Amino acid sequence: MENLLVAENIYKRFGKFTALNNVSINIPRESIFGLLGPNGAGKTTLLRIINQITMPDEGKVYFDGKPLRPDDVVHIGYLPEERGLYKSMKVGEQALYLARLKGLSKHDAKERLKYWFKRLEIEGWWDKKIQELSKGMAQKVQFVITVLHRPKLLIFDEPFSGFDPVNANLIKDEILKLKEEGATILFSTHRMESVEELCDYIALIHKSNKLLDGRVSDIKKEYKSNTFEVGLDAVDEATLRQELEERFQIGPARFKSIQDDLKLTIKLKADESPNDLIRFLLTRARINHFVEVIPSVNDIFIKTVTQNA
Repeated sequence: MENLLVAENIYKRFGKFTALNNVSINIPRESIFGLLGPNGAGKTTLLRIINQITMPDEGKVYFDGKPLRPDDVVHIGYLPEERGLYKSMKVGEQALYLARLKGLSKHDAKERLKYWFKRLEIEGWWDKKIQELSKGMAQKVQFVITVLHRPKLLIFDEPFSGFDPVNANLIKDEILKLKEEGATILFSTHRMESVEELCDYIALIHKSNKLLDGRVSDIKKEYKSNTFEVGLDAVDEATLRQELEERFQIGPARFKSIQDDLKLTIKLKADESPNDLIRFLLTRARINHFVEVIPSVNDIFIKTVTQNA
C-alpha cells in the first residue's frame, strides 16, 4: 500500500537531551496508525515535527510523495494534547474563525459546522463560551475544528482525554468513519483498548528510540508463543494434570466459564501443532474451551518496554 506520510531517520535534540534518535515511520494511505510509548518517549515531539510546529535536527519528512512543505498544513488536521481554544470566545465564532484559517469560505464553513454540530449533538453550544464548557464538551468542539476542512492526514494526540465512555465511543466511531471516507489517521494514546479497536499499524517509541513498528496483526503473530487456554472436563483431573506436565509446559488459566472445568494454559513446542494437543486431550477429557492465547497490544507494550528499560 502506498504511504501518505514517511518520516526518515528523524533526530531531535533539546540541548543535551535527545528527544528522537533516528526514528522512521511509514504511514499507509487510508489507514489508522497508532504511535505508542510511555510518557516522555518522544511521541509528541514527532507529531509536532510532522505538523511543522518544530523542525528536526536531522532527517526528512515526505507527504503525499514529496518533501513536506509549509503549505501542506491545509491538508493536515492536528488535535494537540494541550488544547488550544480561546476560553473567552464563543464556540461558533471561534469554530468559524479557525475554519476560515484552514481555507474554507464563510459559507462552506457554516454549512460544515452545522453538519458536525448536529452530528455530535452540540447545536445548542454555538453561543456558549469555551470557559462555560466541561473538558469533554470543549474536546468535542476541538475535534470538529480539527476535521472540518476534510484533511488528507488527521493527527490526534490523546484524542480521548477528558471523555466519558459514551463520548469516547462516539469519537472512536467518527474516527472509523473518517477513515472509510478516505482520511489517513495518526494518533497517540495511552488507551490500549482504543489501539486494539482502531489501529491497522503501530509504532512503539521508548526513550527516544523506535522499538517496533508494523501491521498490528503481523506484530501479534511475532509475539505469540504457541500457548493455548483449555477448559477440560476429566474424570481424574490429578492424573490428567500429571500427564500434561510430563509432555507440555502448563500453567493456570483464569478465563471465565460456566463449566466447572480444569482450566490450564498449555504451551507447545515449536514443532508441535494445535491438532497434536487436541488429539492428546480428546483421549483423556472432554474439551469445553480451547483458545489460542494472542497477546494484546497492551501485553506487547509492557513486554517490549520492560525488556528495554
